[in-house]
Amino acid sequence: MGRLLSAAIEVFDQRGYHATRVDDIVKVANTSHGTFYLYFTNKEDIFRALISDATSEMSRLAESLGPLGPEPSGRDELRSWLGEFATSYQRFAPVIRAWTEAATSDASMRSSGEDITRAFVKMFERQIRCGTPTDLDPRTASMALVAMIERSFYYTLRNREDPINASVLNTLATICHRGLYPGS
Repeated sequence: MGRLLSAAIEVFDQRGYHATRVDDIVKVANTSHGTFYLYFTNKEDIFRALISDATSEMSRLAESLGPLGPEPSGRDELRSWLGEFATSYQRFAPVIRAWTEAATSDASMRSSGEDITRAFVKMFERQIRCGTPTDLDPRTASMALVAMIERSFYYTLRNREDPINASVLNTLATICHRGLYPGS
């Protein structure tokens, strides 16, 4: 099963969601169709298993960011969290890209992606509401932070540039921290 899941990630990365076939996954996994169908009913089933793994990890991350505060230690905590997020994002990047493609034609996949985005928005909203009083709309500011982080990671990995490195993480942590705590 592990080989099939790993192969599926590789094939979805290379071919995208719509162009991937069970036959492609079986070939990369170096196994039989019978073995595939022992665990999964079709391409959508194995893809949903990958989404489930990604969703579990992202949900855990959305709940793991503790209070930050305007002090340098708050920025350091945010930097540490972004490092964890980057590790997970890099691991699931092929799934996230294929998920984005699949969401254009599948409402249930679109909905599960929106659920994860909402969890991250709520996480940052809590930070803004508990932080320094500001004239920022917490929801809009949170959506902007989530979009900036996700798109920064997406484009870094999509363009096959260097992996998400310390410079990227430090810059994003500083921008996000200043957004959460103006004047910090």
